[in-house]
Amino acid sequence: MSTNPPNLRPDLAPAARLGTAATRPGQPTIGMVSLGCPKALVDSERILTRLRAEGYGISPDYAGADAVIVNTCGFLDSAKAESLEAIGEALKENGKVIVTGCLGAEPDYIREHHPRILAVTGPHQYEQVLDAVHGAVPPDPDPFVDLLPASGVKLTPRHYSYLKISEGCNHKCKFCIIPDMRGKLASRPAHAVLREAEKLVDNGVKELLIISQDTSAYGLDRKYDTNLWKNREVRSHITDLARELGQLDAWVRLHYVYPYPHVRELIPLMADAGCNLLPYLDIPFQHAHPDTLKRMARPAAAARTLDEIAAWREICPEITLRSTFIVGYPGETEAEFQTLLDWLDEAQLDRVGCFQYENVAGARSNDLPDHVPAEVKQERWDRFMEKAQAISEAKLAARVGQVIEVIVDEVDDEAATCRTKSDAPEIDGNLFIDEGFEGLQPGDIVTVEVDEAGEYDLWGTRV
Repeated sequence: MSTNPPNLRPDLAPAARLGTAATRPGQPTIGMVSLGCPKALVDSERILTRLRAEGYGISPDYAGADAVIVNTCGFLDSAKAESLEAIGEALKENGKVIVTGCLGAEPDYIREHHPRILAVTGPHQYEQVLDAVHGAVPPDPDPFVDLLPASGVKLTPRHYSYLKISEGCNHKCKFCIIPDMRGKLASRPAHAVLREAEKLVDNGVKELLIISQDTSAYGLDRKYDTNLWKNREVRSHITDLARELGQLDAWVRLHYVYPYPHVRELIPLMADAGCNLLPYLDIPFQHAHPDTLKRMARPAAAARTLDEIAAWREICPEITLRSTFIVGYPGETEAEFQTLLDWLDEAQLDRVGCFQYENVAGARSNDLPDHVPAEVKQERWDRFMEKAQAISEAKLAARVGQVIEVIVDEVDDEAATCRTKSDAPEIDGNLFIDEGFEGLQPGDIVTVEVDEAGEYDLWGTRV
């Protein structure tokens, strides 16, 4: 049993969980180190699924692998350093290393630090990764033995799964290089997303976490074309997609939603008891002062956003709002930062993460004047998180006495670690059942009465 740390980085996916299935004699095996966001985790799952289909075994450790793939993150300089460290560890422990992912868009930078790597490919370049694996460890499939599970290879617990609906992004935020690494928005057809979702649910997934770089822009590049699904036409549009996903027998949680006007069409679905779309929106507001937002090249409409939030809560009082913010952005004055704190006071967001601004190679924000000193960034981060923590603590205290549904993530000798509909895996809080939890299994959805609250977590008793 563990409690939710207050400074958990909100950009990271859960740690990849590699199974320990037995390999047949002589079977080539591949290890995987998956870093970065949930979108990268989905890429890792797709790569391993393809490799399993070609007869490769999956090794949970360096020693049992004939080669190791490191799926890297390149969003922040600190993430790049973490990726380089992981590559170095894989080289030391195994020696045969193939690098892919966002940092793979900078092959010269990687080879400068690790010249011994076998190959480098960029993000979601599945074919190139497979070619590199074939060159390092030739496939040796046995069609009578190597069977691929219908659900493919999953790196998350069996009861929840990330579902990526698009790649890339059309925004030009000055602090972000994701469009340079992953390209412009490229949405999957609606019927392909729904087919994958249905297959996941049929194979036991109880919660679908919908992800992309800009979920609310889904289908824009396809001009919201219609697709035939279950003998009816469905648009490649987030509203249609959410409505259809909400009919599946699983919780559906939306991540990375920009507050476009059409997002308000999702809120009635969240309030509909007959729809499994959770009343949860993960929206990267980033800041609240219009001048800061302008320097970020983001929509500067913080006041209107407050009106929108109020409208959402009027339609769906149970809605949970999560967001991430950047403090210490170049040029951020004390007055601008205070505006952010005041906005947070008024918005009363339920779940909040915060980054201190970092330069990222290739980002246009690096060239902005008036960079904020490190000690000021730290001091502002501390003040921001203190306010966010106080809001979280008050909101959770108000839930004591409520009877709610939770999903079980893990069970040990001390307690069952669960999540409410307001909590995404790894980045939000937990609800712990520390009495009467015998017999519970991961993926169970049970009813509890909340009897205790902390800063980020709840405790409850089964009803």
